[in-house]
Amino acid sequence: MAVSAGGLGSLVGLDGSDSLAHVHRLCGYQSPMVDLADAVHGICAVHGAHPGIVDHALARDGGSPAAEWLARAATGFAVERTYIATLTASVGPLPSTPGQAETEAALVTQRHALDMLACSDRFGVSLGAAVALVLDWPAIRTLLDHAAERSGIACDAMLLPRPAATNAMLGALALTPAIDRAMKFGTQQVLAQHRALWQLLEARAEARGAR
Repeated sequence: MAVSAGGLGSLVGLDGSDSLAHVHRLCGYQSPMVDLADAVHGICAVHGAHPGIVDHALARDGGSPAAEWLARAATGFAVERTYIATLTASVGPLPSTPGQAETEAALVTQRHALDMLACSDRFGVSLGAAVALVLDWPAIRTLLDHAAERSGIACDAMLLPRPAATNAMLGALALTPAIDRAMKFGTQQVLAQHRALWQLLEARAEARGAR
């Protein structure tokens, strides 16, 4: 059977970064620059290192029918990492916030959880995780571009596969129900980690405001 191309996209639509009020607040022109800078640093801590989710998935599933899509996604995300690094340097140091040690521990835990997910031995989990990242990234990219604009730096072009290409890849996969479930699990877990990141960043913004 073919994995549901709309199924993973629907999960991202319901539970992805674009569904969260704090993300939309950060993308508004009234958002404090300190909160945007904190978000950029958080995204860098979770997704700024190589290898990342897509790289792990390519290493594990590079011989699958999704190989071409994964290769394109890995190339595109290499550009994103460079953009994140440039932007992190431009927004300045990590804002001083109560509970910094706990934040650093939480971010390390998130990064480890994503790495473990992308390296799963259960076929389909890493691909589902990569799909979740690629489909959720445009919402994150909107925030990064907003921070870049307000910092006075150029926005790099995003080279990740477009949703139509992702859906075409998913629709062409002939997978068993078990692998379909594994892909959905990978997608759900990445979205859960992203929600946890935004919740952490929102709590940090509130803590700075309460000082």
